[in-house]
Amino acid sequence: MTAAGSTPGFPGTPGTPATPGTPGTPRVLRAMNDRAVLDLLVAHGPLTRTRIGELTGLSKPTTSQLLGRLEAAGLVHTTGSLSGRPGPNALLYEIDPGAGHVAALSADPTGITALVADITGTVLGRERVEADAVAEDVRHRTAQLVTEAVDGALRQAGLGHDDLRAAVIGTPGAIDPHTGQLRYAPHLPGWHSRTLRDDLAAVLGTPVDIENDVNLAAVAEQYEGAAQDHDNYVLTWLDEGVGAAIVLGGTLLRGATGGAGEIGYMPLPGAPLQRGEGKGGFESLVSAYVVRELTGGGATLDEVMADDTALGEVARRIATGIAAVVAVVDPELVVLSGSVAQAGGDKLRVRVEEELTGLALPRPQIRISELDGDPILTGALRSALTQARDQVFDTA
Repeated sequence: MTAAGSTPGFPGTPGTPATPGTPGTPRVLRAMNDRAVLDLLVAHGPLTRTRIGELTGLSKPTTSQLLGRLEAAGLVHTTGSLSGRPGPNALLYEIDPGAGHVAALSADPTGITALVADITGTVLGRERVEADAVAEDVRHRTAQLVTEAVDGALRQAGLGHDDLRAAVIGTPGAIDPHTGQLRYAPHLPGWHSRTLRDDLAAVLGTPVDIENDVNLAAVAEQYEGAAQDHDNYVLTWLDEGVGAAIVLGGTLLRGATGGAGEIGYMPLPGAPLQRGEGKGGFESLVSAYVVRELTGGGATLDEVMADDTALGEVARRIATGIAAVVAVVDPELVVLSGSVAQAGGDKLRVRVEEELTGLALPRPQIRISELDGDPILTGALRSALTQARDQVFDTA
């Protein structure tokens, strides 16, 4: 369910890259201290020199030298001062937002959305390019469409390709680490080229990571959603497509071909067996399209979930699928996300918990995602920022 290699910004991924030199040398120690301070400023916002020293344990002279070095490198700058205490006002330091920029994208069957943000995570531009993924004139223009979306966001931000340090794209399916091809996404034919990542990197002028969209939703949940402070959880995506991201010990379970978590294909009682790619298994029971048909067709998800009988049936189906996952990986938390989960809300959560009784031992916590906006884009942005910061903040 993912691109080859480790995912920038995924739970459990170290934030600081290896630095050249011998461990313990002054150069390496300086770089480690620099990174520690930069990460503090990312996490806390503007801080005084005194507060930075308190949080890091560095002496005043060392902190002053460090901040001077980072300021000269264009990584931090002063942003006013802190008053209201005895003595002269203390200068506040913050990350210089112009130190680097990233692009985050989400691709789906109807188009591509792109964001451009500075190194602090502030979004500066957003562009949506509508394109039917299966149209004949689209299949061979994937790189062109991605460029169009990113260029639109860059224009809004007043930036160019040279300003980008990283780009992360969320897409259904997974890049096979052995072949470089997209799998589990027959509905995105234009994304199946083995050279796609290299092609995109060439047109955007920056490294590009293609990541499974559900994995990125799990990144968003870990950073600012229901999975904060959890190292063992499953993000279950219930939308037009169905999938999962499985995080164990803070590490994403990927599988031999990147397909771990493709629970939409999971065989379940009452679901048609699917041989090959296509709808079948769990997806044929709980996808948004199927749920909308439960009350006779033509209903919205909200209307279906307002019907107690239909709500109970959806909860039973979801619980059956979750029970199969829980029996294998034993997560402490299951987060329900996607349009079906959002429509069902807390009523759906309660019914799923009730249905799990007797089906799964042990029983994990069940939570509904409460993230605002698009969690896939949020996860792509977080991942791109982690990748860019590892480059920009490396002062060694």
